[in-house]
Amino acid sequence: MAGGLIVAADWVIASAFEDPRPDCAVRVADGRIDEVGPAAELRSRHPDDDFADGSGCVCLPGFVNAHVHLYGVLAHGIPADEAPGGFWSFLDDYWWPKVENALDHDMIAAAADWVCVELLASGTTSFFDVLEAPNALPEALLVEKEAIDRRGPRAVLSFEATERMGPAGAQDGLAENVRLIEAARADRSSLVSGAMCYHTTFTCPAPLILQAFELAEHHDVFCHAHVNEGTHEPEWCLRHHGLRTLEFYRSLGVASPRFQASQCVQLSEPEIDVIADSGIRVSHMPLANCEVGGGIAPVPELIDRGVTVGLGSDGYVNDMFAVMRGAFLLHRARTLDPGALPAADVVHMATEGAAQTLGLAGVGRLEPGWHADLQLVEARFPTPVRAHNLAEQLVQWGEGSWVRDVMVAGRWLVAGGEARGADRDRLRARCREQAARLWK
Repeated sequence: MAGGLIVAADWVIASAFEDPRPDCAVRVADGRIDEVGPAAELRSRHPDDDFADGSGCVCLPGFVNAHVHLYGVLAHGIPADEAPGGFWSFLDDYWWPKVENALDHDMIAAAADWVCVELLASGTTSFFDVLEAPNALPEALLVEKEAIDRRGPRAVLSFEATERMGPAGAQDGLAENVRLIEAARADRSSLVSGAMCYHTTFTCPAPLILQAFELAEHHDVFCHAHVNEGTHEPEWCLRHHGLRTLEFYRSLGVASPRFQASQCVQLSEPEIDVIADSGIRVSHMPLANCEVGGGIAPVPELIDRGVTVGLGSDGYVNDMFAVMRGAFLLHRARTLDPGALPAADVVHMATEGAAQTLGLAGVGRLEPGWHADLQLVEARFPTPVRAHNLAEQLVQWGEGSWVRDVMVAGRWLVAGGEARGADRDRLRARCREQAARLWK
């Protein structure tokens, strides 16, 4: 691209809370958004620019998946002797022994390669991955980084440190995060960065939690933990600390904007106060929370308090259109309010809101100076598209298969619905082979 590139579409959604613009275009130069305006005007002012015709499409920011487990795809359909009897049973009898403890580098690489392509092809341009694979240390995150760099999305990676297999294993997990943070910063050609991460209060004692936050501050990254995914953690904290989970974090002095808390399903009113008052950022996984029987997070209440909330898939269903639809519908059902979570709020959580939870500056909006991370989605709706209904149409009826083209940092990574340079049949076969190994 010698000069600039003009991407024109029937509609442009520059940001979730702005009205969609008809017959509009985005000019891209040097990997960033240069202008947004009427297509005819941009083409007239820049006649020598390359041109991408998005007729019949909606152009909007690429999705940001605020929480995914890339390795989770390997567990789809895994044999289970019987259904878990609750959240603790899900972890202790199923997820830890049958999945996370069995992962190795080959499995991690195959899953990362497949899910990167899956995410890109359905419009996701950035994501945050949480890996727990205690028997795949060291350099498990570097294996992921290699696969992700090959595909080209923007990503934040972390390893979930935990003492469930002993203190030494927890230190190995923290060291893995530091290793990735330093490697990513040294690689200027990569869009991968790192974060600090530990599991939960019930697998990590207070000194380990404090150490994780100290490392996060030292390396100037955020610190992530799963929080109140079900009733188990707050009840455990009450028994062991006399406080619910967020109250315990406040007592440790770590409740702050540096904390990215995922799930946050079972929250008391005082815990909502802690999140809102301290600036903790929240990632919300509506579909996965249902799958594990955790419940439905009080997201409308968090948003009303000004909390930054991003949407994630948790590695369960990675099509962000499906995740948006889940959020849109579940919260209306929970609150008995058909206006509980407007479509614009849902689109925001899947784009700029999620980017904010991850500290990704200049991501999630099509605005001059911001990163050129965008998608062209075919408007296959059977009813007319108008400015007043476009966001709701996308949230309620859009599908990942409608994504035609995807750009990250000014580079087309998906064209005509296919990720460039990716042989899906080969990647699927490799993923199935590694899943079969895991299941044994």
